[in-house]
Amino acid sequence: MNLDFHGVSPLEHFDSTELIDALATGVAVLDAQLCVVYANFGAQDLLGIGLNQARGRPVGTLLVNPTEIETLLRRSLEHGETCTAPELTLTPLSINHGERAPVVVDATVTPLEGAITGRHLLLELADARVRAQLTRESELLARVDGRRLMARQLAHEIKNPLGGLRGAAQLLDRELPTPALREYTSVILRETDRLRALVDSMLGTSRPPELRVMNVHEICEHVYRLVSTEAPAAVVIDRDYDPSIPEALLARDELVQALLNLVRNALQSVAQRGRIVLRSRTFSNLSLRGTRHRLVACLQVEDDGPGVPEAVRDSLFVPQVTGRSDGTGLGLAVAQDIVSRHRGLIEYDSRPGRTVFSILLPLEISG
Repeated sequence: MNLDFHGVSPLEHFDSTELIDALATGVAVLDAQLCVVYANFGAQDLLGIGLNQARGRPVGTLLVNPTEIETLLRRSLEHGETCTAPELTLTPLSINHGERAPVVVDATVTPLEGAITGRHLLLELADARVRAQLTRESELLARVDGRRLMARQLAHEIKNPLGGLRGAAQLLDRELPTPALREYTSVILRETDRLRALVDSMLGTSRPPELRVMNVHEICEHVYRLVSTEAPAAVVIDRDYDPSIPEALLARDELVQALLNLVRNALQSVAQRGRIVLRSRTFSNLSLRGTRHRLVACLQVEDDGPGVPEAVRDSLFVPQVTGRSDGTGLGLAVAQDIVSRHRGLIEYDSRPGRTVFSILLPLEISG
């Protein structure tokens, strides 16, 4: 598209306020009493309040925790110098004084004199959550190579026993007298074949994962049926699906294994009594591993167990790291490896009474 400004600078076609409002960075102007004079859309979003409601109010009254930001503002005002504070946590108050979710920002304060009557401060608030997400992803991905080597070693040890298991199931199938009983051996054979294909993939000896046009809920439902037979009677497994998720090209068997590992991990966490939720959601235009994707599926496994022990949180996806005395530490490592090979990532958030593991998976829409 060719824009002809007839020799006039393109910036002359825009009001300066429009340009500042278009910035993703929050920009606010405060007077000497730290009251809001102006705030662009980015600042309004981060502070959780519109300009009309914020104008003339001390910035500290807009926050649950104003001490750090007020100290930064006063230091800049008193010394007449630019001051910065990286990764500052702000918790906005809504209009009705209810507390909102905290935000993490990089704050920069610059004194303004001369251009505006009196002394004013320019407050810049850059959302630091994206950088924190990228840092967290980089740390996880840096461990992938080591996990992959461990997974291949494990896969090599598993391959031979799987062959014996399948042969025994075939022999048993021939001896069973009724189709109803043979249905159980059919389950063993199907699951053994799925695990054999997974092992071959981990060893790198098979073809690339077979992609099929399907819905992620087919994977979720298969895992649900498998774990429902394993769960103790007092453990409730609920499903909360987003029906709008479209069909996509997915590697069914590998993703079944990744999700199954997470759900079984949740079962072990709640022990004999608790609640597990299998949830699906989507995100549009989400950046994942440094690449923006048009559509990303989020498969979540939530449990109300005691949470991830503090001692293993930073190394949870490393093989042989586990918070349980009888655990191997391989389930989460294998799941992360599988999802990473599908250009996705597993993240988690945990506190006592609520732990959520999320598989973030780019969707390749068919057709």
